Amino acid sequence: MFDLTEDQRAIRDSAARIMRRFDDAYWLERDRLGEFPHAFYAAMAEGGFLGIAMPEAYGGAGLGISEAAVLMMTVTDSAGAMAAASTIHLNIFGPHAIVVSGTEAQKQAFLPPLIKGLQKCCFAVTEPDAGLDTGNIATRAERKGERYHITGRKIWTSSAQEADKIVLLARTTPKEQCARSTDGLTLFYTDLDRRRIEVREIPKMGRAAVDSNLLFIDGLEVPEEHRIGAEGEGFRCLLHSLNPERILVAAEAIGIGRNALARAAAYARERVVFGRPIGQNQAIQHPLAQNWIALEAAELLCRRAAWLYDQGRECGPEANAAKYFAAEAGYEAAMQALLTHGGMGYAKEFHIERLVREALIPRLAPVSAQMILCYIAEKVLDLPRSY
Repeated sequence: MFDLTEDQRAIRDSAARIMRRFDDAYWLERDRLGEFPHAFYAAMAEGGFLGIAMPEAYGGAGLGISEAAVLMMTVTDSAGAMAAASTIHLNIFGPHAIVVSGTEAQKQAFLPPLIKGLQKCCFAVTEPDAGLDTGNIATRAERKGERYHITGRKIWTSSAQEADKIVLLARTTPKEQCARSTDGLTLFYTDLDRRRIEVREIPKMGRAAVDSNLLFIDGLEVPEEHRIGAEGEGFRCLLHSLNPERILVAAEAIGIGRNALARAAAYARERVVFGRPIGQNQAIQHPLAQNWIALEAAELLCRRAAWLYDQGRECGPEANAAKYFAAEAGYEAAMQALLTHGGMGYAKEFHIERLVREALIPRLAPVSAQMILCYIAEKVLDLPRSY
């Protein structure tokens, strides 16, 4: 657990070689134009990384979340940072519900095109009036014969401007008829039919290369064979994706933090003020050293959570703790890098301000820090539920 395996080192080195082909200038331009990094996506597909955690039977590598975390940490510890990670992030965890709950026919039909990079999918769960309260989603799927007719809204759906497919959670049984709010939800994997789904991009602070969207769904027809798992069991199907997503977000935050820290240390060695490099001053040294310590601790949390998941053991507290701690450590490292650069940290040409903007994402998504603390308090410390 305390060192990378031979396979993991090979993944890191191979991914790093791809990342070096896409330098700061490439990603600065994607950020400036708000343009999807198609060349990078194709390179990762060609390298076989889109299916790293999917079964070999469908063209994947059949590896674990531990290996996927190594990959994503390498991706963000590069010029691409979170924009690069978000380009391929969904492929790692998003289709996991299909792997776990899909039929053999569904796996054969849905997984190979994703693994080969021939299709892209987006993940539509969150709604404007529900947020993290998944049991309160209002998107409705009404069954008519062998088809479902879906109407509703989704928000913060990444890459929907580019996607061919959509992972969609909708309510098939009214909430008032369910024992629990998360009952009666059904998961679908289907075509993103733009005749029935309006995709409206949300202008945002960072990660402009990967779009975020508000979806308006009006009478989307979905065949029964595009339903994943049993009707009403959609939330349980999704649960298999939640812990891997938190672990991968933790890995991505660590990579961004190390990315920023390396840039800050290099600048501190080279920048001379009052006849000496600023890195010789303890006021510069100590905060960066603290960042390094925090990022090392975050990686240990992340690796333990990934190991537990790959062993088939309960890892909810560890996955959430890793996401919480890594997000804070990554953001603090990015902010300290900006302060180390002084005024130049605010300039786009040094790329630090981009890292700061993107380091905010793991703090916000896919679950807030406050909800994680509530979860730990309830599930680990056995305190009364507060919400």
